[in-house]
Amino acid sequence: MADPVLVKVTLDGRKVEVVDGWVCLAGVREADHLVPVLEHPNRQAIARNVPDATHVAGRLPLNHAEAAIAQGAMAASQREFDASPAGITQRIRVAVWAKSAAEGAE
Repeated sequence: MADPVLVKVTLDGRKVEVVDGWVCLAGVREADHLVPVLEHPNRQAIARNVPDATHVAGRLPLNHAEAAIAQGAMAASQREFDASPAGITQRIRVAVWAKSAAEGAE
């Protein structure tokens, strides 16, 4: 288990960190991937309320520098093999999502 990587601190003082490949808010998992604002269904509201946001992780808007930190930490954690039940569950979930997305594209 790698040490948490600090991405930012929210205005109310909570830490946004990457822990074991997840973006977490105050230690609670938010997202396992980042979505570019341009691809987000609520991009207009995000752009209006957080104009410097380039990505979102769950409900957390991130600017370019914060997204780069989060993406780098998430990629580094994926290079480490996690044989725990949570790690195995995560790999199965990713595989199922990829398979369902491929079947849906046909």
